[in-house]
Amino acid sequence: MDSSGRPTWRSRVWLVAAALAAVLVTLALVTGAEGPAALVVPALAIVSAFVVLAWALVRSRRQRRRYEEQLTAWAAERAGQTERLRIARDLHDLVSHGLGLVTVRAAAANRVAGVGGDAERAAALADIERVARETTTELRRLLTVLRTSGDGPAPVLPAASLGDLPGIVGAARDSGLPAALDLAELGTVSSGVQLAVCAVVREGLHNTARHAGPTDVRVRVHRDGDAVVASVRDGGPVAGWCPQPGAGHGLTGLRERVDALGGSLHAGPVGPGFHLVARLPEPGAAG
Repeated sequence: MDSSGRPTWRSRVWLVAAALAAVLVTLALVTGAEGPAALVVPALAIVSAFVVLAWALVRSRRQRRRYEEQLTAWAAERAGQTERLRIARDLHDLVSHGLGLVTVRAAAANRVAGVGGDAERAAALADIERVARETTTELRRLLTVLRTSGDGPAPVLPAASLGDLPGIVGAARDSGLPAALDLAELGTVSSGVQLAVCAVVREGLHNTARHAGPTDVRVRVHRDGDAVVASVRDGGPVAGWCPQPGAGHGLTGLRERVDALGGSLHAGPVGPGFHLVARLPEPGAAG
């Protein structure tokens, strides 16, 4: 096996068989004999050489079949690990995003005073209930996938796409986060890059909700040459907002996802706010 655990094909059967066959043929040629032995000895040596080669063929096929079985098992395990990792990331995105929206909506409604306070709080409770129900539904779907077992493969979750971006940003806006989406024409974009773009937007909105509260945030996705650029930039914390630090796994997982696509990720303060931007290689022209 190599460093990744992938089975490797190393067989010395043919080397050993070739050496034995060469020795037998050489003995047959150099061994002196008279009478019938002069015909029998070379014939036996040549037959023995063919027997060795036949043995090598059979053994090599058995080893090859065993190697292919090991390779298939390894590939299935790696595929399972990859899918579990993707589900874990989706779980993180789903829970963090949902709870972030609930937090922002509740905090914003709690600050409303005056005549419209009761109506705003009632609307906030309705929004919180809606987001909680949607998040619970998605959690059940993800947990169903994780619990699935048996001879057949587990159902694969549908991957997010660029078409989901308006819904992602709209959900944040409906929950009290003033978010705007600027989605340019990108042309053909691979599913892996689309999935990564959605992850960047979700993580950026989630971080804004946790650290800055209901502040203005702009989501922009555009093409820059042979790359798709996704950025989320907010205007900084609203007055009196108490940041809610997370465990830091979101940006770590996002960086791993972007690195796997050969892209780059930058996250840091810009002016009073925070800027998250990912550059993902995607050859091709827009249109």
